[in-house]
Amino acid sequence: MSATGAEGFIRSHTVVARSAFVPEIPLYLATEITPIWQATEAWLAEEGVEPPFWAFAWPGSQAMARLMLDQPGRVAGRRVLDFAAGCGLAGIAAMRAGAASAEAAEIDPLALAATRLNAALNGVAVATPAGDVVTAAGDACRWDLILAGDVCYEAPMTGHIMPWLRRLAAAGTEVWLADPGRAYLPREGLVELAQYQVPTTRELEDRDSRAVTIYRLSR
Repeated sequence: MSATGAEGFIRSHTVVARSAFVPEIPLYLATEITPIWQATEAWLAEEGVEPPFWAFAWPGSQAMARLMLDQPGRVAGRRVLDFAAGCGLAGIAAMRAGAASAEAAEIDPLALAATRLNAALNGVAVATPAGDVVTAAGDACRWDLILAGDVCYEAPMTGHIMPWLRRLAAAGTEVWLADPGRAYLPREGLVELAQYQVPTTRELEDRDSRAVTIYRLSR
């Protein structure tokens, strides 16, 4: 899949929109879940690419974006990783809040393409290297702050990422987890930073809003 093809697909199946909770940041977003899901499955049936999570602004990323935009001192001058970035909202917000640099970590090439488009739309730079950062070596001092929004929604994902995040936190990297009440959120080693009530859509959630808590992983 070429970068041009991926970006063309995103432009054709999304519209530029703003979430009610973070209206400062426009994004290429899907207006309905079923058409984008079907289009992605049809186009990438033989590629084994993930479902189009990148086409929506998920509650965890919205909450982290809101915190950084309202309290830019938390991120100003820091090297930031937007982990499991989706549409790249948190990384974009970090740059808007004065981060020194931002990088998006995603295994889905369409998510990386969406992040590039969204970053350009907002006039900021977010790096989008390919690959799984969890399995890469030597990253302990690469970032000052890792943003992980809504990542504990299933056991395999949580089991894959949490040991890595805890190692980085123990080594001195600040790690934020923004969680809207997912089942596999760890119950220990979390320090609450903020809580927000984030509006949601019934197409993605079973309610009209989600209480999202932002935690810092303790060392």
